[in-house]
Amino acid sequence: MDTSRIVIVGAGLGGLYAALSLAPRPVLVISPETLGEGASSAWAQGGIAAAMSAPDTPEAHAEDTMRAGAGTVDPEVARMVTQAARDHILDLAERGTPFDRDRDGGFVMNHEAAHSTARVVRVQGDQAGRKIMETLIAIVRATPSVQVMEGVIAQGLLTEGDRVVGLRLAQVTDAGVSAPVDLRAPAVLLAGGGSGGLYALTTNPARIRGQVMGMAARAGARMADMEFVQFHPTAMDVGLDPAPLATEALRGAGAVLVNADGTRFMRGEHPAAELAPRDIVARAVFAQTQAGNRPALDTRAALGARVVTEFPVVAEACMRAGLDPVTQPIPVAAAAHYHMGGVAVDQRGRSSLSGLWVCGEAASTGLHGANRLASNGVLEALVFARACAQDIGTGIAPSDAAPVALAFAGLGIAPDPDAVAELRRTMTDLVGVRRTGAGLQQALDVIDRLDHAHSDCPDFGNMCATARLIAASALARRESRGAHWRDDFPATDPAQAARSFTTLTDVLERA
Repeated sequence: MDTSRIVIVGAGLGGLYAALSLAPRPVLVISPETLGEGASSAWAQGGIAAAMSAPDTPEAHAEDTMRAGAGTVDPEVARMVTQAARDHILDLAERGTPFDRDRDGGFVMNHEAAHSTARVVRVQGDQAGRKIMETLIAIVRATPSVQVMEGVIAQGLLTEGDRVVGLRLAQVTDAGVSAPVDLRAPAVLLAGGGSGGLYALTTNPARIRGQVMGMAARAGARMADMEFVQFHPTAMDVGLDPAPLATEALRGAGAVLVNADGTRFMRGEHPAAELAPRDIVARAVFAQTQAGNRPALDTRAALGARVVTEFPVVAEACMRAGLDPVTQPIPVAAAAHYHMGGVAVDQRGRSSLSGLWVCGEAASTGLHGANRLASNGVLEALVFARACAQDIGTGIAPSDAAPVALAFAGLGIAPDPDAVAELRRTMTDLVGVRRTGAGLQQALDVIDRLDHAHSDCPDFGNMCATARLIAASALARRESRGAHWRDDFPATDPAQAARSFTTLTDVLERA
């Protein structure tokens, strides 16, 4: 089937913001679930980083971004994004996002790890992602040019040479997935999240397991920085999958990390203690876990009963797990949280394949380098969603387009749960917080075996493509930098202070 609508894969913040930025051009948004459910954007707790007023500046924000990125941030991209940040906050506020305000109506600015000043705007404490998504969903529902197709997943891209001309879709049903249907479109924007769900311990929604990155890689797209996976140091270690997130803002508000003996172990790890860069905190938490010291985040002295009102999402998750954060420390562990790598794009969001744009966590823009600065993820999604929309819009004029109606029939092949579980365990055990060359090679062998054994399942093939790219890129980077740590190469090598680029074909040929 053919459509004149621009197709956006993913209904998180990036996808919806791009759809609204494209209006009145006709758009079809593909969402695997009902809008707002299962989108990682809705789970973002910390907020959005932006230099909103003096004495803070976009230049200082860019400097902090580059410092956190450990030598591989693209300076031009850092400057572009931080300069645009304030305009996007004001735009969201005008659209109705209820940012936290002070008595004079100014934005309440919060301090998060590795920022040199308080520059993170929040919504009702820890509900930024949820409230921004609620705002955008209401507007999208009322925008005539945007059609949303819920309960549908993308399984692959249709290509002619090095041009993307459409995509392969399937319907999600109680029985599994339908047989695929091809849809040709004038432009495709991928905004379907990252790869955190490829790990057994993750803060990401269960459905987000690198499929969008994988389908782009399998179509031949150039990939970047795939080895750089950020592990959040304070995922709640309470036996839930995915692990609820104890937001960075808790530490910004004075919460401390302690072990089973009550010792504040971060004091001996970094001068900034709990507010050290995430990779340092994550490795320290991981080491405490490995040593059986049961690390925990203690909010009692800093927040007391205020944790319930100021951080309701965290408090609710604690209560679900049978914990009272007012009187008990919160057990935590390092969990896969955000992927700095992804489909390589330029400042307009263009991939190496004509007709394909990418924004959000699925993209690698050069902003994050080896270690994302806290609360820069939502900001990047906003900036590049609009950049993609503006670039796509230059070649597609506003027009009327009939709604897309696809006839899904029959049953396709869904991923085998046991294979997915083995893949996730392999990634956590061998491609996680601490890595070795031998472990990474072992992981690649497992991924290869699983991929071949389930080669008839496109969704699982997309997962394996992303997992393979992460492991192979981590094996190729023989140093430790930012979120990428090699026990066999613990030093940072100045000669390797550069972004990495590859394709799936390159990786397979090296195997």
